[in-house]
Amino acid sequence: MMELGLLYPEMKNHPKMHHNGSKKFESSFINVDIPENNSIMLKSLAQSRLGVWLAHGEGRFIFAGNENDYNIVTKYSYQEYPGNPNDSDFSTAAVCSKDGRHLAIMPHLERTIYPYNWPDYPDGRQQDEISPWIEAFVNANKWVIAETR
Repeated sequence: MMELGLLYPEMKNHPKMHHNGSKKFESSFINVDIPENNSIMLKSLAQSRLGVWLAHGEGRFIFAGNENDYNIVTKYSYQEYPGNPNDSDFSTAAVCSKDGRHLAIMPHLERTIYPYNWPDYPDGRQQDEISPWIEAFVNANKWVIAETR
């Protein structure tokens, strides 16, 4: 989504993804915070802190301007490396278009769908068959169905 320029088409120099600040491939299980947002996929997960897998060498969000210029919908829970594993500006893990339709996210939600994918699943939730991340995909499915009617 970043490379296609779909998130912020009004920007002359659309942001692109860059190599991690560590200059190496990063793979780890890390916490992210999801603030209030208008993302079709993530808005129902607002105010959550969730664990998620990441695995990438080019996951760094570099932005010109201020944080408020971008619709940041997920942040790494920590500002510094290794908590911000790619050294993204504003600890960004995901951004979306102003209308909430297009999402660019570097952690891998799809690798974190089942509790057994997590190295340490939250206490009191051992009965979960699916992790909370499935909600993002359910939200996308509901949106597609509503848009095609």
